[in-house]
Amino acid sequence: MSHPKTAKFLIIGAGPAGLGAAYRLKELGVEDFLVIDAAGHAGGSATSFKDEQGFVWDIGGHVQFSHYQYFDDLMLCALGHDGWLHHPPESWVWMRDRFIPYPFQNNLRYLPKEEMWKCFSGLIELYQDSVARRPNNFREWIHATFGRGVAEIFMEPYNFKHWACPPEEMSVEWISGRVAATDLLRVAKNILFEEDGRVLEPGNVFRFPKRGGTGAIWEAVADLAGRAKICLRAEAAAVSALMHCVELSNGEPIFYEYLLNTTPLNRFIDMVQELSPTVKKAAGQLRHSLTNIVGLGCEGPKPAMLKEKSRMYFPENNCPFYRVTVFSDYSPNNVPHPEKQWSLIAEVSESAHKPVNQETLIDEVVQGMHATKLIHPEAKIVSQWHHRAHYGYPTPSLQRDAILNLLHAELEQHGISSRGRFGGWKYEVSNQDHALMQGVEWVNRMVLGIPETTYFYPGTANANWGRVSLPAMPGAGTRLYRQAAG
Repeated sequence: MSHPKTAKFLIIGAGPAGLGAAYRLKELGVEDFLVIDAAGHAGGSATSFKDEQGFVWDIGGHVQFSHYQYFDDLMLCALGHDGWLHHPPESWVWMRDRFIPYPFQNNLRYLPKEEMWKCFSGLIELYQDSVARRPNNFREWIHATFGRGVAEIFMEPYNFKHWACPPEEMSVEWISGRVAATDLLRVAKNILFEEDGRVLEPGNVFRFPKRGGTGAIWEAVADLAGRAKICLRAEAAAVSALMHCVELSNGEPIFYEYLLNTTPLNRFIDMVQELSPTVKKAAGQLRHSLTNIVGLGCEGPKPAMLKEKSRMYFPENNCPFYRVTVFSDYSPNNVPHPEKQWSLIAEVSESAHKPVNQETLIDEVVQGMHATKLIHPEAKIVSQWHHRAHYGYPTPSLQRDAILNLLHAELEQHGISSRGRFGGWKYEVSNQDHALMQGVEWVNRMVLGIPETTYFYPGTANANWGRVSLPAMPGAGTRLYRQAAG
């Protein structure tokens, strides 16, 4: 009779957060841990696929910036110096049949004069209004920050396309550091002197794997964490907090001492047997959007207008997508024949507020590409790829923080933590670097007694571009890391 599996540290989910925790445990010399994941690959939502035609696709237009030196060092360790390509973050808005440099609010000079004046006069009205009012929701914040013109012409339509949620049903707690503010004097100068007003991303560069898409990063991190400690195609079905046991879908039990969940929090709460109906009902009120990813591989010359365009935003209703990435520009190896092929990734949000017809979606995306001039109607499309991510973005709803406080308090009473993009459900710290570091910092708390920062203090985390490093357990994991890094 075989003995049941046990692990001092059990981690559910082999995405960036789960792999970050696993790598940190190994780095600190802790060997009694196990990662389980229902999928047949590591990476979670940060994975990549190759279609039958040989095109590589990500689940979205992933780009990688970093707030942490630790994360940067690990990325270098994962793919090496030669495994990365680096690009300037060229972001644009397509509307009124033209490209407008990002951020929109700093480049009003590209608009027709009537709309330019509506936006500019709305900003003037803000400066004339001396009464400071605390916005109660995202829609009020948009109007209080950008004025009625920018709000009505760009901010409201774009954000609904992106979030698939009415902005008045979203909070403002997540915004800090995520949206560029507006300087009236700078906007006026840009209009009068016909200058562009760009806000460069920190570091003014993003990186992307030379081969294999974003998924190649996390497969490499899984290798560093140790494949023997990662069980794929192992789906958690039930959790007994009292017994400290996770039951897999095949009925196999795994007993643990400490448990970290990195899978969607609402689903996980449903699995925990000891939680009350009140807690489970609260988890069911967490909101999120789905994301439909449509990849189009084309043959022939890429349109000249797409040169030096890394990300493009689309607020108008002549296309279903809110963002498009020239994915072949991220790496020429994303297409099978770089000398004659190129590719685009379009993202289409979905929710009860914004339904999507799955049967007609690809045709609608192609028509939208024609309407926005990204693809010529006579261009040859040789690959069409569609992936429906049931968890696209965690929505920062008005009730989110109160719900999360309740859920985490209940879980921690049972010795369980939940972190990561959907394990933590905080959009403001849900990028790849944030997610990985949430796993790392959880380990630091459990093993070294160091309080977590990223999840509980998003503003602090987002203020530190590439400056955060971590202590190591003396004489333990530092050797592992240095050997792996060469």
